[in-house]
Amino acid sequence: MSEGKYSFLALGDSYTIGESVPSAQNFPHQTIDLLKKSGYSFKSPEIIARTGWTTDELQQAINTASLSSSYNIITLLIGVNNQYRGYDINVYASEFEKLLQQAIAFAGNDTAHVFVLSIPDWGVTPFAAGRDTSKIAQEIDAYNAINKKIALQYNVHYIDITPDTRKAAHDNTLIAGDGLHPSEAEYAKWAEKLSEAIKSLF
Repeated sequence: MSEGKYSFLALGDSYTIGESVPSAQNFPHQTIDLLKKSGYSFKSPEIIARTGWTTDELQQAINTASLSSSYNIITLLIGVNNQYRGYDINVYASEFEKLLQQAIAFAGNDTAHVFVLSIPDWGVTPFAAGRDTSKIAQEIDAYNAINKKIALQYNVHYIDITPDTRKAAHDNTLIAGDGLHPSEAEYAKWAEKLSEAIKSLF
């Protein structure tokens, strides 16, 4: 891990590791790059995420990972695979809340240093061709309504990236080569929003 003053922990799934783009172009790395260019001293991001993970799988990974006791910035973006697999949305609400509580604990209980990102709408991608894309959009909205409500209850930051991801329906430069995940150009949008919010803390 590179030397730096501040630490960054990113929790999630394929959208956090940046499936199908170089790791240096995922949103945690792009965020750190922007912060460094603005003069903020950050270590390389620590990422606990894997393609396909649901809320319970992320929880299991956190439970077994060797993590520091505290971090300066924590991001949480999880739920698309719960939706994709058709899991009970009420179970998502319960498991997401536990994950957020853990993220807050990693931030030394300073909620101002925790950021929840909304779930992208994969229904606009070529991968979703032939599926009921309006149903996907409705379900993604329902999941995001839950994670936003919980985020606001706990007074953490909420970064709504979903509207931007829907622009990929008419702009294939925002989609990675696998036809499903965001491109580095899309991740750059998230990094811009996130880095601007983080700057206000330091």
